Amino acid sequence: MAEKKKKPKRIKRKLLDKYKLVVLNENTFEERLSLKLTRLNVFVLVSLSAIFLIAITYAIIAFTPLREYIPGYSSTALKKKATELNYKTDSLQRVISINDKYYASIKQVLKGDVSAADFNKDSIIEAVKLEASEVDFRPTVEDSLLREKVDKEDKYNIFESATTATNFVLFPPVNGTISEVYNAKEKHYAVDIAVAKDTPVKATADGIVIFSEWTSTTGHVIILEHSYGLISVYKHNAALTKVQGDLVKAGEVIATAGNTGELSTGPHLHFELWNDGYPINPTNFIDFK
Repeated sequence: MAEKKKKPKRIKRKLLDKYKLVVLNENTFEERLSLKLTRLNVFVLVSLSAIFLIAITYAIIAFTPLREYIPGYSSTALKKKATELNYKTDSLQRVISINDKYYASIKQVLKGDVSAADFNKDSIIEAVKLEASEVDFRPTVEDSLLREKVDKEDKYNIFESATTATNFVLFPPVNGTISEVYNAKEKHYAVDIAVAKDTPVKATADGIVIFSEWTSTTGHVIILEHSYGLISVYKHNAALTKVQGDLVKAGEVIATAGNTGELSTGPHLHFELWNDGYPINPTNFIDFK
């Protein structure tokens, strides 16, 4: 029992025994530095240093770009590219699915698998006559008042000529420097306007959205149909704020400019104008400065 009690005392004495670390000048034996240490102090100091180094290493790996050089960590650019490829793959899968259904329907027509439904024409005619006989075509009071109001508005409308094609005004979708001009010989049926990323893109005239989708070559694309057979096209957008079927007013924001699509080389708007199926030079009608 006495030996067991002596062992903890020996361990405690070894930990608390004081030592002196002296740094001397080799030539003059002058004392430059001296430290009083114990084994316990050395152990605590080494432990704290190790914890500090581990914390610094973790912070560098977790919060700095240096983690990209450590095996097992992927780069931000690689993640961004993977996300873009995922969107493109999803778009391609949708196109392939639509094409498969289209080709399947064509095959059925070519093979003669389409079954013709038999209709009784006489019964259809009789049903239409019966429905027509049950309809009261006499105008109501509200209908008569509305007709009279519309006739007066048309008769005394002094702004009727304002809706003619000669007074049709086009607004610039963005303001900026034209980086590439319209060139029909090189089949560049548009003007490219260099703008800052996320610049609001506005509708050049009143119209309806007939296309609002992502494409792999031109990124986010939106197409508007206007009056007098005019169509405007906006490509390489960062995001779209309108969907197919939406009605828009001139100057209303329909997208934000960006740098999407394989054919884009920087933030800009690719703007096209088409009239009755023929491309026209937008700079002849719009001032982008």
